[in-house]
Amino acid sequence: MKKTIILIAAFMAIATFSKAQDNKTDFRDRPVFGVKAGLNLSNVYDSQGDQFTTDGKFGFAAGGFVAIPIGTYLGIQPEILFSQKGFQASGNVLGLAYKFNRTLNYIDVPIFFAVKPSEFFTILVGPQYSYLVKQSDRFSSSAISSDQEHDFSNNNIRKNTLCFIFGGDVTIQHIVVGLRAGWDVMNNNGDGTSTNPRYKNVWYQATIGFRI
Repeated sequence: MKKTIILIAAFMAIATFSKAQDNKTDFRDRPVFGVKAGLNLSNVYDSQGDQFTTDGKFGFAAGGFVAIPIGTYLGIQPEILFSQKGFQASGNVLGLAYKFNRTLNYIDVPIFFAVKPSEFFTILVGPQYSYLVKQSDRFSSSAISSDQEHDFSNNNIRKNTLCFIFGGDVTIQHIVVGLRAGWDVMNNNGDGTSTNPRYKNVWYQATIGFRI
């Protein structure tokens, strides 16, 4: 809840600042293409494992978007992004302490419904399809067996995931500042079997882009 309040406050502060800028054109009635890059702060929720606790980690995000108008105040905004997610974890397996770091490289395709109350600010909400391209694991423990490490690094991870995401864009001339929050609606296991650990991704994203 605290992070959500901070997110909304950041939108309002940037939108207030943008109104003072010399913006010569209103792009809401025309298709707009753009590119952007930034950072994710990701973690997991609904986690289940042997005394499994997680911390967030930062990852890179970059891609492009197109804003398709439906009149002045509404629109559709599909995007395609390379997006790094994951988590850091620590806990105990059979009484042995461990540290674990998982990096997940995704291709994310959100399809946003856009509400454009002003030429400076756009509210975005919608579903997202995510495809897992690569998973990298780092596992460390003073006395852990190879079988226990295998249990973490070779799970049947789901590659195709449905997510929900919302946020907004603030536009200052051709510069677009974007903030997002998203979460998976599916567990990470690929075939319904149990996994260790079981989790869903959740992330906050901040990007800066340029629209054409």
